[in-house]
Amino acid sequence: MEKRLLLIDDERPILEVLGISLAAEGYEIITAESGYLGLEIFEREKLKLVVTDIKMPGTDGIEVLKRVKTLDPEAKVVVITGHGDMESVTAVLREGASDFITKPIKEEALLLALKRAERKIEMADLIKQYTLGLEEKVAQCKRELELAQEELLKRERLATIGETVAGLAHYIKNILNALKGEACKVNRGLAKSYSRLLVER
Repeated sequence: MEKRLLLIDDERPILEVLGISLAAEGYEIITAESGYLGLEIFEREKLKLVVTDIKMPGTDGIEVLKRVKTLDPEAKVVVITGHGDMESVTAVLREGASDFITKPIKEEALLLALKRAERKIEMADLIKQYTLGLEEKVAQCKRELELAQEELLKRERLATIGETVAGLAHYIKNILNALKGEACKVNRGLAKSYSRLLVER
């Protein structure tokens, strides 16, 4: 997956240090010094991975998290919290944060949280592809079933027509046989009458 990441923190030195560290790990870093600016960048860049500080003036990390999850439920947000701030940790996890790390930030902890977030994104993509494949197969089976039903209806109609024609043919044959028998009687009667006429003459 692409390793583009939005890093949001109101402290410029933290943005610079984390940016250098994460760039060294192969990430393309986009930074924002406020939650408001971060959300503008997120909407414009269509990113999947966000790291945000929780304590910021104006639009804080929880608001950023809520808005990101509204805009793209599949995006993953790692939140930076103060050490021992369990109330904030509970709040961000309840709002759908992928992970959290505490200050002072340890590079290993941040990288581990990002790897977990990337794995979740990959799994969501795989599930989406699998679901899409299943939906296509279901649609294909439905089309085949509809075609089979249409073919069956055609055959049933043809069978019904065949039975009707066979019944009519049998009925007509009986009528023709009866007519043939009557015609024979008429012919014999005519022949007798003709013979009698000849004898009388």
